[in-house]
Amino acid sequence: MGARKRISAEKVKEAKKNKCFARLNNCPTSPRKMRLVAGLIKGVDVEKALHILKHSPQEAAGRLHKLLLSAISNWQAKNEGLRIEESNLFVKEIMVDSARQLKRIRPAPQGRAHRIRKRSNHVTLVVDSRIEIEN
Repeated sequence: MGARKRISAEKVKEAKKNKCFARLNNCPTSPRKMRLVAGLIKGVDVEKALHILKHSPQEAAGRLHKLLLSAISNWQAKNEGLRIEESNLFVKEIMVDSARQLKRIRPAPQGRAHRIRKRSNHVTLVVDSRIEIEN
């Protein structure tokens, strides 16, 4: 590994130390449906986001609820000694990317076959504090 590449890799690693996030890989929900639910909680306080996801009827909301709880626990692990209520946590960013597709074939009229694409996605959720934390 070259010197420039190593230095930039170390910068990325340092930036990730201060960032609290959680990832959900290969979630068997279509990215379009997941983005609809993700849009509801983008930029919202954590308590309100948990309430929205808990009472939302979509299946994707249950998966995002669990992911948000994971991101909160990751924040607690990195910021020991601080309380969630006082730090004013919010959902900083949420990204939904498409993942692999399972391709299936369904019989169609007159001996043809139609392709079915069962989509899945990757979700990255970043949680941050509205107040500055001094280390």
